[in-house]
Amino acid sequence: MNFHSLMQVRTNSDGVVSRRTFIRGVAGGAAALGMLGWKDAVALQAQELRRRGLSCILMFMRGGPSQLETFDPKPGTTNGGATQAIDTTVPGIRIAADWRNVAQQMRDITLIRSVNNREGEHQRAVHQMLTGYVPVGGVRFPSIGATVASEIAPREFDLPHFVAINGNRASTQGSGFLGMTYAPFIVANANQLPSNVQMPGNVNGERFERRLSLMRDLEQDFAEAGGQARVQDHRDLYTGAANMVRSPRIRAFDLSQEQAAVRDRYGRTPFGQGCLLARRLVETGVTFVQVDSNGWDTHQDNFARTKTLGEAVDPGFAALVHDLKERGRLDRTLVIWMGEFGRTPRINANTGRDHFPRAFSVALAGAGIRGGQVIGATSDSGTDISRRPVGVADLFCSFCHALGIDPRKENITPIGRPIKIVDGGERVRELFA
Repeated sequence: MNFHSLMQVRTNSDGVVSRRTFIRGVAGGAAALGMLGWKDAVALQAQELRRRGLSCILMFMRGGPSQLETFDPKPGTTNGGATQAIDTTVPGIRIAADWRNVAQQMRDITLIRSVNNREGEHQRAVHQMLTGYVPVGGVRFPSIGATVASEIAPREFDLPHFVAINGNRASTQGSGFLGMTYAPFIVANANQLPSNVQMPGNVNGERFERRLSLMRDLEQDFAEAGGQARVQDHRDLYTGAANMVRSPRIRAFDLSQEQAAVRDRYGRTPFGQGCLLARRLVETGVTFVQVDSNGWDTHQDNFARTKTLGEAVDPGFAALVHDLKERGRLDRTLVIWMGEFGRTPRINANTGRDHFPRAFSVALAGAGIRGGQVIGATSDSGTDISRRPVGVADLFCSFCHALGIDPRKENITPIGRPIKIVDGGERVRELFA
């Protein structure tokens, strides 16, 4: 019995290999592999996941995008305002008129119109939508990017596992208690190569390695004096940077290698070029890429502002899904479009919409997601969920299912506290039917 057949054991309802079924599979192959303990079996499963080459691209709309001006329009109603709806390539699915490119890719995209949470303040809601947890004092929860990287990223890889585009250190959710190995590598401008990714002209590989060795020696005394954890974080950071500097894969960050027509199709905006860079990175082997679009907090002048924002995001989103499919990568890449919450159906006195976590939209594609469907619905006024509510934990369980991750796995914090990847919820089964 070879390794591949050993891994073909029956999964439970959440797509996760159970202890009982895995041990049965192991028992059948004991003659070939010898008796394996449970920890060995789990390690084999993790190795198989890393070999599958799965990845995730998260497009995060900071500020909270209006569902009524994106994927749940209400034309002809008082709350719908001036926003019109257009047909998509899937009969019966209509979206806001400024999303014409996405409308052409709807066969590969699923819309969830019934997402809800209880956090209506930006900082807390962003934290929850990027970690699956509300903020709690004393625990630094890792972002979804760090968690996915820690679970499925290949160990021997010389670029960062998690790249965040259009963000900054202050706004990007970090790796929390998972440590610096899975911290996001920030790319502020997709049109420029990251700074300091080339060695000085007078430093060759041998000299560079000597410098690294000297640094390790200098840190050792501090580590032995009780600073081991901090030294390890620092070593993880500069080891990753050193590997990146010496890697031929660094060319993935160079968008000048793309044809002008391709760059135009994504849109010559920070977001559009960020989506193109995200595609290049996952094709190179990066596990998780987050691309931010800023400015969606439309308390004032909502309709004009969402039109401008949509014109930047629409071509990038559509081109990303199209190209991933054309290049044979979509079935191994989970694509997520979401923000921290939605906007109020009621239009305020400043022609804006305010914070609304009660009902908002998320769009998904790839990695086993069945496209061309709408899950959930809101009432005609948009004020309530009328069908199939989906919570944040349900979303995260669905992300995990698409990527082959056990959402109930417990990671241990530095003080020994077990934290589940997702606490509660269940996957949205309609996504994978």
